[in-house]
Amino acid sequence: MTSEISKLPPLREVIARHGLNAKKSLGQNFLLDLNLLDRIARVPGPLDGAAVYEVGPGPGGLTRALLKAGARVTAVERDDRAMPALAELGEAAPGRLRVVAEDAMAIDEAALIGEPAHIASNLPYNIGTALLVRWLTLEKWPPWWLSLTLMFQKEVAQRIVAQPGTDAYGRLAVLAQWRSKPRIALDLPPQAFTPPPKVSSAVVHIVPAEPLRDIPASALGAVTAAAFGQRRKMLRASLKSLPGALDALAACEIDGERRAETLSVAEFVDLAAAWTAAKR
Repeated sequence: MTSEISKLPPLREVIARHGLNAKKSLGQNFLLDLNLLDRIARVPGPLDGAAVYEVGPGPGGLTRALLKAGARVTAVERDDRAMPALAELGEAAPGRLRVVAEDAMAIDEAALIGEPAHIASNLPYNIGTALLVRWLTLEKWPPWWLSLTLMFQKEVAQRIVAQPGTDAYGRLAVLAQWRSKPRIALDLPPQAFTPPPKVSSAVVHIVPAEPLRDIPASALGAVTAAAFGQRRKMLRASLKSLPGALDALAACEIDGERRAETLSVAEFVDLAAAWTAAKR
């Protein structure tokens, strides 16, 4: 089966034949280097026989690499122009590629996949962060996904792995680090893509971990949204918009004159726990 995939024409030829010029409105930038795509497909670890969920496959570059690695892929794509190219890819890997023509923001992925799966995607830039936040704030933990291997603008990737006290540290870092372990697996220059974006990209790998503390994900989401929504303000000012948050701040003995970027992930988790208790 892998040999059939290897016989497929170059991605540039596929894109030209099907008129798949990248659409800015869909946040598309296609990665065509097969060696780089194979490297990304290796990031989650062995995929032979594993279920993989992919968002926005476009002409199927990463899909091709995932199938070569032996994965069973469910791909969600809203661009109808990509369907013929993906159908050809499915023919080269019989029974291992399911393409769903839906909006990834509106789909119930767990129900669609029906089993634990790795998520691997060159995410469309315009929905990448929103999807990541959704996957990180699922109330059920461990989640239905086994790992996340996701491509972002490098600036976003750095925000995911950032440490307290740095300019990049914010809500994404807290949500990513309180019960999972993120790392930057690969850096990719603009010229690796068609069309080349104006910024560099990076592949982030995230695996679930034991939570620092068992709290509702929605509580941590609310507290971090308020705290970092006005990150230049002191916490006593930025948290005013969240009823009960100032009482939680006092209960945790956190100085209200501190700013959000100075709090550790553990302090945010404690603050969310205290805020949850204060609401009862």
